[in-house]
Amino acid sequence: MLGLLIVLGVLLFLLRDRLTKRKSVIRYTLAIVLLASELSLYLWYVFTGVWDPVDSLPLQLCSISLFLSIIMLLTRSYLLFEVTYFLGIGGALQAMLTPELAYDFPHYRYFHFFLAHIAIILASFYMIWYENCRPTLKSIWKAFAGLNSIALVVFFINKATGGNYMFLAHKPMNPSLIDLLGPYPWYILSLEIVALIMFFILFLPFLRKKK
Repeated sequence: MLGLLIVLGVLLFLLRDRLTKRKSVIRYTLAIVLLASELSLYLWYVFTGVWDPVDSLPLQLCSISLFLSIIMLLTRSYLLFEVTYFLGIGGALQAMLTPELAYDFPHYRYFHFFLAHIAIILASFYMIWYENCRPTLKSIWKAFAGLNSIALVVFFINKATGGNYMFLAHKPMNPSLIDLLGPYPWYILSLEIVALIMFFILFLPFLRKKK
């Protein structure tokens, strides 16, 4: 699936000149794929009877980034791009590298998980290569403020539902980088630092030397 992400990303980049006149097709296709992936997930929840507010609400960072990506694509909002570029790519890439997934290939959830995360990343790439959006240093702080605002709301929802959305209640069950960040609740502070570092790393391709 990481290979598929790389192939699709390279194709999206290499074909950007040829597909400029058809960029609306790409934009709407990505939005439809993202929306269909989330709708299909909730249909799966219903038909299998596993829906539970403890873990089935769209409140993980990648689920939130998915909805932000859909709105960003439909509106071509630069403000949403500033936030989604950092939250979407940073969160989705981390999720793909250390997936919290109880279902293996070829289960539906396996394909849903990876394809949805790939589409989140491609949505931001589309905005860069086809809509000429570029993040700035201010974008980093906007994304960081957005992340913390979302986390504050999710924290109280966790308290109400007993969930662990955004891993704010405890560490994920599967091995992940969070295991290296200390015990609860101190790893949350460590995650803040890691998020800022990741945001700055994602900004590096857009640095320009002053003449």
